[in-house]
Amino acid sequence: MAENRNGSLEVMRSFPLNRNSTVPLYTQLAHHVEQAIEEGTLPPGSLLLNEPELAEALDLSKPTIRRAMQSLADKGLVMRRRGIGTRVAQSRLRQPRELTSLYDDLAHRGQTPSTEVLTFSMHPASPRIAELLAIDEGDEVLELVRLRLGDAQPIAVLSSFLPAWAVGFGEEELVSRGLYDLLRGQGITLRSAHQVIGARLASAAEATPLRELPGAPLLTVERVTYDDQGRVVEFGHHMYAASRYSFEIDLLTG
Repeated sequence: MAENRNGSLEVMRSFPLNRNSTVPLYTQLAHHVEQAIEEGTLPPGSLLLNEPELAEALDLSKPTIRRAMQSLADKGLVMRRRGIGTRVAQSRLRQPRELTSLYDDLAHRGQTPSTEVLTFSMHPASPRIAELLAIDEGDEVLELVRLRLGDAQPIAVLSSFLPAWAVGFGEEELVSRGLYDLLRGQGITLRSAHQVIGARLASAAEATPLRELPGAPLLTVERVTYDDQGRVVEFGHHMYAASRYSFEIDLLTG
């Protein structure tokens, strides 16, 4: 494992950070570090300087460094240990890099997808949503809630929040196309996502649109999706009827 922190620093000093860009500096830094990890310039095991040292060396604030490192840790790309520092994670099992929507997945499975848009509303971001989308509290976001059906059977309730800059489509377009397809159609390149999959029992309110009984098992997914500039494009919280849907994930080594 690489222990030469000076070598890691030289790599990071080469990153082209645009201080006049509308993309936050911590997002730019996290994006460049992720690229360096994927290209092998920062190989697994590389030990980075601690946050105060990086802040001084890169002429960035400590909060900027902290948010960049936390973003990378959330994706599983680095490991942060108190008293040790931040280290590039070892190679791990990963999902295929292409991001697909449930609309696409259903079509690929031979089912006929359809969508009912339950909520399509622009409003100021709450503190939590602002943090998840890496925007300022009060910035405009789209709150989007859809009921996704396959062969006329309800499959999932999909709740998403998107920053205003990513919204170049209307409510009617979501009826016949997947969200990611619409984003790509706007020229947004979706690069990666961090998601957490869980399970719980449905409340009465959650069970109703899925035509399930209260207490029915649900699969849950929370996903933060990033574009090729490292910007957060979407935060999603989705609920799937476990009786009608399962996740299929291809795992690759290295």
